[in-house]
Amino acid sequence: MARRRIKPELGWQAVAEVSASVAPAAPINQHPLFATAVRFLLEELADVAPGNSVEVRVPPLGATQCIEGPRHTRGTPPNTVEMSPEVWFALATGSLSWHQALAESKVLASGTRADLSGVLPLRVQ
Repeated sequence: MARRRIKPELGWQAVAEVSASVAPAAPINQHPLFATAVRFLLEELADVAPGNSVEVRVPPLGATQCIEGPRHTRGTPPNTVEMSPEVWFALATGSLSWHQALAESKVLASGTRADLSGVLPLRVQ
């Protein structure tokens, strides 16, 4: 289990508030709780799919390791997934599917285990 930094009740509240504020007039990344929601959803991914074989990067807000399998110890991990915070939030909350994100080149995924379709979207409370 990943070490939590954001209390679940505060994290889910941030996710709910950011989700409720989605509007064309105000970009989602300008919501004051957006960074907290993104980081919390990364923590949740590590909790739902524990392991160290895939590194999920959401620059500049965070990264986590998940999915069981061979552990890497040095250098760039063989299985990486990288995307913007906006795309991560959409994938984690279910407003964007993994396959659609790949098809639209919104996600960079490399490695045989770099497929998050089996764990996304996360169970949003």
